[in-house]
Amino acid sequence: MATTGLDVFDRTLHKTHGWLNDLMRELGWQEKHRAYLALRATLHALRDWMTIEEVAQLGAQLPMLIRGFYYDAWDPTGKPVRERRKEEFLGRIAQEFRGGERIDPEPVARAVFAVLERRITEGEIEDVKHVLPAEIRSLWPEAHQGAA
Repeated sequence: MATTGLDVFDRTLHKTHGWLNDLMRELGWQEKHRAYLALRATLHALRDWMTIEEVAQLGAQLPMLIRGFYYDAWDPTGKPVRERRKEEFLGRIAQEFRGGERIDPEPVARAVFAVLERRITEGEIEDVKHVLPAEIRSLWPEAHQGAA
């Protein structure tokens, strides 16, 4: 574990590395920076598609460092967004990959949702899925599709 001299920072760094490592395994990627971009882009898209109340409830369960970039540059005005189709959601993820890197956003979203499914309480995941359109719910792992 890193030693920043402050236990709370060391713990959140350790947890964040765990999330990124899980995501890298899901995607078959080797670069932690790409995994960070994937997690950030998907969390930003997700947060903008949810009600403000649900954004806060999910945010409360994220590790402190991940919570920081989840809320980074967020403006709750006009949220949730009016675009409610899967293509717009995936387009939002693709657009956050900067520098011209092309990624397929659907496997990215599915991988991030799989990590969330393992690391966030089942009740909160069900609440998140409940506020999302069916097209976006279809990106979540199959195990809980019937419950949403």
